[in-house]
Amino acid sequence: MLAIRSRKVFCPSRSFSTKSSPNPAFPTPVLVDGVRIPFQTSGTGYKDLMAHDLGRYALHGLLTKTAFNPAKIDRLIMGTVIQESKTSNIARESALGAGIPNSVPANTVTMACISSNLAISSGIDLIKSGAAEVVVAAGTETMSDVPIRFSRKVRARMLASQKVKSAAGYLKLLKGLSLKDLAPELPAIAEFSTGEVMGRSADRLAAAWGVSRKEQDEFAVLSHLRAFEAHKKGLYKDEVVPALVPPHFVPIADENGIRGDTSKEKMATLKPAFIKPHGTVTAANASFLTDGASATLLMSEKKALEFGYKPKAYLLDYIYVAQDPKDELLLGPAYATARLLEKTGLTLKDISVFEFHEAFAAQLLSVLNALESEKFCKEKAKISSTIGRVPIDKLNTLGGSLSLGHPFGATGCRLITTTANRLLREQGEYGLVSACAAGGLAVAMLVKRYPQ
Repeated sequence: MLAIRSRKVFCPSRSFSTKSSPNPAFPTPVLVDGVRIPFQTSGTGYKDLMAHDLGRYALHGLLTKTAFNPAKIDRLIMGTVIQESKTSNIARESALGAGIPNSVPANTVTMACISSNLAISSGIDLIKSGAAEVVVAAGTETMSDVPIRFSRKVRARMLASQKVKSAAGYLKLLKGLSLKDLAPELPAIAEFSTGEVMGRSADRLAAAWGVSRKEQDEFAVLSHLRAFEAHKKGLYKDEVVPALVPPHFVPIADENGIRGDTSKEKMATLKPAFIKPHGTVTAANASFLTDGASATLLMSEKKALEFGYKPKAYLLDYIYVAQDPKDELLLGPAYATARLLEKTGLTLKDISVFEFHEAFAAQLLSVLNALESEKFCKEKAKISSTIGRVPIDKLNTLGGSLSLGHPFGATGCRLITTTANRLLREQGEYGLVSACAAGGLAVAMLVKRYPQ
């Protein structure tokens, strides 16, 4: 159960009446707007930039789009995963780079792939408690320039070298080093607690929940085709802002990971990437390494109206979950979705828009199967009834992480922004966002369309 402390202690689930308007007893958090810069496959459009550059582009795009005075921001919170030591508080560096006054406090949060969800929920809590009225929640990530370290033995000797005063002393430091010790260390792609890479875990999850290679490929194709059509129809115009990249400052306006010409036949030619030769997860039905950033403007409803904004959505509720990082590493959205729906008294029929993170087609389809399982819902998620099958025609209808890309720290803000925009466009009432994260973590968030 989540609690927020100020002068009183309250539970967010009690702050809102189920299926009705927010309780006016507490400040009501709303989403004013959100943007992202075009997501790019790593090593392409943003390859010469640092993550804080991407962050400042997204922040500048948000402030330009909303014409909001940055001096009025109470707090800025930014999520990221792979941190660069030179910009350890990347929120602050991105804010300063975007021209936000140095009087605005900024802090960085991290929770693997749901880091910007954490930025948003932190902003929600600040607004509900009355500690802030205007919060910018954002996220940024680059995989084009990740920190690469020396081995521990080499690092220890480099630190010790600061005290060496002779050539003999330097030679002594080399004693005991092997060629293997000189090899650089890339950021770990395996779970620290289990040693297993996420793709292998997704493959095992697919086997456990009966998700075939054919189903995974079909869903991946659907994701790409939906994203391609969404961009073609201009449905992302309201949330994707171009990035002017030096040295020539030619605008990057397109997201380049989308494959509008893909097909089930093409995907079927790829070999398993993790469990060989009989695995089902391939490079094509998994999300790809991505660079990007996103940002959202959150306010109390009262403050938004005072500034003359019409919010896009109420930020109603959220829940975080954690489970076994070995056998259920990626199943978290099933737990989070089930528990949030029961907590709020809603059912699948009440939800107009679903936006779920697509880490792997195997992962997402396993989550959908779990929500349909009475045994899972009652015995594992510990809820009173089976959730049912999430309608595919309401799920990720504009594409998802498989096609748009997944900059780890930025996906959460993308999901929330897209959900709000879809609710407005489709005249739906409730939207549900969910995502998994490394460590067996996950989040589910509930939003409601603001009356227009």
